[in-house]
Amino acid sequence: MVQQYQSPVRVYKQPFELIMAAYARRFPKCPLIPVFVDSEILTQSESKDGSVVVTERRCTIDIEAPRLLKRIAGVEYLYFMQKNTLNRRDRTLHIEVHNETFSSRVIVRECCSYMAHPENEDWTCFEQTASLDMKSFFGFESTAEKIAMKQYASSIKKGKEIIEYHLRELEGEGVTYIPRWVPPVEGGLLSAGRAVPVSGAIDGLPAKDLANPTELMACPADDKLDADYIRRYLGDLTPLQESCLIRLRQWLQETHKGKCSSYVFHQNKNKHSAGNLLKLQSKKSSKFRNWRRLL
Repeated sequence: MVQQYQSPVRVYKQPFELIMAAYARRFPKCPLIPVFVDSEILTQSESKDGSVVVTERRCTIDIEAPRLLKRIAGVEYLYFMQKNTLNRRDRTLHIEVHNETFSSRVIVRECCSYMAHPENEDWTCFEQTASLDMKSFFGFESTAEKIAMKQYASSIKKGKEIIEYHLRELEGEGVTYIPRWVPPVEGGLLSAGRAVPVSGAIDGLPAKDLANPTELMACPADDKLDADYIRRYLGDLTPLQESCLIRLRQWLQETHKGKCSSYVFHQNKNKHSAGNLLKLQSKKSSKFRNWRRLL
């Protein structure tokens, strides 16, 4: 069975360039991610004008699995290939990850995107999807799948914390603004970036609130659910519960042509129904009513 994950849209109340500076600090290895042992750059290419940078890495991962399972598999570490495409002009970063170890037995795919908020250029959106297809694993398919999903759910939460940590670290170093990329001019010179005061208003906009650098705000682009909106009506969900909610909403929109009528939740007995996906205990509870409201 293919396991899938779809994150809600998360919005950092910081500009894209600052988020990229925080993200870059997790390489080549990050003490805050114990399972992320190391990484090495295999190739790196840059467009002629410097607007697009493509980086391919090989990452070493130490999965927390029973020693017996590691001995049976015959490996101590797992290796993943990561391809990052940074477009400074469009202010986007696309990350593609797939497993190198056991690629004939297990297929792992992950895609992440950072992009400037479509309605506020000083904020950054983040979205993440992943899939796990466990074809065969020495007769321990179910166990390996559970371990992988548990590790992945943990890494999702850890990823958010690490961005916040590095943003605070940058702030402590006095880095609260990074100029945007500008195209080169004739003669190979770059036009000077506009200096922006650190602690004042910018072009009539209020100064950035650095007390909570990763406050999650609404991101209405493409009618997608954002994390803050989900938390407002359902409280704190686990990453996998959030994923189930997003996938259920997508399935309902595809099946009912975008009309998510409330009767579906009472009559639908499909495996994607509310009871099976989020395991809500009572349809009369306020949480269930709020959950219907989200969809």
